[in-house]
Amino acid sequence: MKPRRSLLHVARRFPYEIDQLRADDVTGHRTSRTVRQPHESNYLSGTAIAIRPYAYPLGVKGGLYPHELVLVRDILAELDGAVAWGDDFDTPQDFEVALGPNHPKVRVVSRKLRTWRDTPGLGAGAVNAFP
Repeated sequence: MKPRRSLLHVARRFPYEIDQLRADDVTGHRTSRTVRQPHESNYLSGTAIAIRPYAYPLGVKGGLYPHELVLVRDILAELDGAVAWGDDFDTPQDFEVALGPNHPKVRVVSRKLRTWRDTPGLGAGAVNAFP
């Protein structure tokens, strides 16, 4: 299983449910070995993405409206711990893969995301996050 599939799920839901994305609003994998902050090493392996890094800068918490926060928490709950969100860290940063590729939860989440992709009416958007 590729744990990065979980990051793709975050990147797909964000513009539909939280805020539209513009050019250069999603950053992540890079080939330059230069890192300014320790967490940027995750970009080298493709295990982290930053969504709208200029709107939600490194180290700043609370950049989302309450209803957007509910949606981010809903996305993270769907991923069952496979992805961590920077706002939950001491120094807020980005979304990153939180579990190793062989962790049992990663396989379960991957299978779930594949099923949702292949079965219309299941998955993201099928459950109201605001009951």
